[in-house]
Amino acid sequence: MNRISRAIGKRLARYVSENRDIPGLSPPTDLDLLRRALRPGDVLLMEGSSRVAAAIKYLTQSTWSHVALYVGDTLGLHAEDGTPLDFIEANAANGVRATSINTFSGFHCRICRPINLSADDTAQIIKYASDRIGHKYDLKNVFDLARYLIPTPPVPESWKRPMIAFGSGDPTKAICSGLIAEAFQSVPYPVLPDITTIDTETKDGQERVKEILKIRHHSLFVPRDFDVSPYFSVVKPSLVDGFDYKAMVWAEEQNN
Repeated sequence: MNRISRAIGKRLARYVSENRDIPGLSPPTDLDLLRRALRPGDVLLMEGSSRVAAAIKYLTQSTWSHVALYVGDTLGLHAEDGTPLDFIEANAANGVRATSINTFSGFHCRICRPINLSADDTAQIIKYASDRIGHKYDLKNVFDLARYLIPTPPVPESWKRPMIAFGSGDPTKAICSGLIAEAFQSVPYPVLPDITTIDTETKDGQERVKEILKIRHHSLFVPRDFDVSPYFSVVKPSLVDGFDYKAMVWAEEQNN
């Protein structure tokens, strides 16, 4: 992009990243519960309220519009108020950065946890993401998404994922889900690989079907892929410390 395009892209990035009051969003997640539930290597999904979030949720037909990687205390960085910077994310306004849990205050969140991920591979995934702190957000992604903001057009189901396969391909730029997917693929750990099947024959002449996993290009990943992936478990912070439905106070009881 030339200088004028970059300037327009930055202004557009700020515009589409502004959070708005949108009725109907899910209740926000309690940050204290969220912090107690997190483990390094967890993927945090967020239901955003910005214009770009609305486009992503529409195109993916999903609640989730943003994704971040929880890295624990590995960075050793803190915000001005002393809050640890223990997440890595890529967003349109700031690029790839370390951020704190307060970034997600007021939003509905969900934790997706990789299954049986080793300590060494967790460290590698975190290093991969942290090495890219300072990279710019792929503003071509913003230009492409802007076409679908106002008004949001009807899109056939078969077109939705190709429309998300945006980006310039510049290795010094990233989009949120692509960055996290790349980090897991560096191990490699599957998110939602393309699966093909082939017919094979065993030594004793028995036929069997063999699955072949193919790594999908990172630009094709969206936040909901971590949610629907069979290789990540869903962790709901409100249930981690135990849940007693008998302790809930209902309106009828308050009136007695």
